[in-house]
Amino acid sequence: MTSVKKILITGARGFIGKNLTAAFSENKEKTLLLYDIEDPAAVLKDYVQQADIIYHLAGVNRPVEEADFTTGNLGSIEAVIALCKAFNLKTPIVLTSSIQADYDNPYGVSKKRAEEALISYGMDNDVKVYVFRLKNVFGKWCRPNYNSAVATFCHNIANGLPITVSSRENVVNLVYIDDIIEKFIKIPEYTIHEKDKYYHEIDTSYSKTLGEITDLLYSFKEMRNNLTVPDMSDGFEKKLYSTFLNYLPQDKFSYPLKMNVDYRGSFTEFLKTDNRGQVSINISKPEITKGNHWHHTKVEKFLVVSGKGVIRFRHINSDEVIEYFVSGDKLEVIDIPPGYTHNISNLGLTDMVTVMWANEKFDPEKPDTFFMEV
Repeated sequence: MTSVKKILITGARGFIGKNLTAAFSENKEKTLLLYDIEDPAAVLKDYVQQADIIYHLAGVNRPVEEADFTTGNLGSIEAVIALCKAFNLKTPIVLTSSIQADYDNPYGVSKKRAEEALISYGMDNDVKVYVFRLKNVFGKWCRPNYNSAVATFCHNIANGLPITVSSRENVVNLVYIDDIIEKFIKIPEYTIHEKDKYYHEIDTSYSKTLGEITDLLYSFKEMRNNLTVPDMSDGFEKKLYSTFLNYLPQDKFSYPLKMNVDYRGSFTEFLKTDNRGQVSINISKPEITKGNHWHHTKVEKFLVVSGKGVIRFRHINSDEVIEYFVSGDKLEVIDIPPGYTHNISNLGLTDMVTVMWANEKFDPEKPDTFFMEV
């Protein structure tokens, strides 16, 4: 299937469909045939005949009538199968199912029957079919107050609304939308062994309690106040944070920082972490010198991004002064080692802006900062 050029996505305007469409759109050599439930049946008929692969994402999980489970889940894949048979096609088909297919409820039963119909078609007609029983999917563009607790929690917490948690100890099995999409776009390149399987898994998944999820989401909201960031080494936390930001009100993407302003300019803390230090922004007025202090253990990095100046060092047990001339015209990082008193002077006619990183968050109880003229 490496020559796949035309890709049919049913349920294209749904959560997974939007994300899959966006991913495939990055490849300008692919033609996307996008179909959703509101489109005429004639459009599906035309697209099925053109497609080199079919991603059947269409389905129903919150119908008005219970019978609609069967129509929306089993009936929709049967319609695709019927068209493939009518035109004697061997087009590979990918089906998104649900872990609910293991349960005896109307939704699960309809998903199980859809799986069985597709696998039977594949076996009888020597057609490659791929069934994915997805766990609870979270990520950008998922609709809140519908069928995703994570989407609802994200939306409500981001918008200052209350949430309802049935039990903090309840465990939810989750998969992230981009992990699904990464798997799906590789299907045309599957090995022979992978093609011989009917059921397939998303490589990465997570089991989290509702308490763990909601605690993280509330901490994400508070991060705008305490300037911390999530633990990006934790895959789930990183992905949940990306999801949470997608639910912020569009007029609340920005948030103010506390600028400590005096006649010399300003100093503003930007980001703080427990294990990666702190980032701050320093603005110095013309002819102003800041610093003249040293540290026992704390280290820093200075990066002048606008204006020009000089950074001076002196070992506390030496009279020799070392100078580094810096400018926003040539970005250069200056390491500030411990045991050296240092300062930074603005030599220009405009404000000088410096990005400063320290290897630890500032602790007023233990500042590790000692005055000494360079």
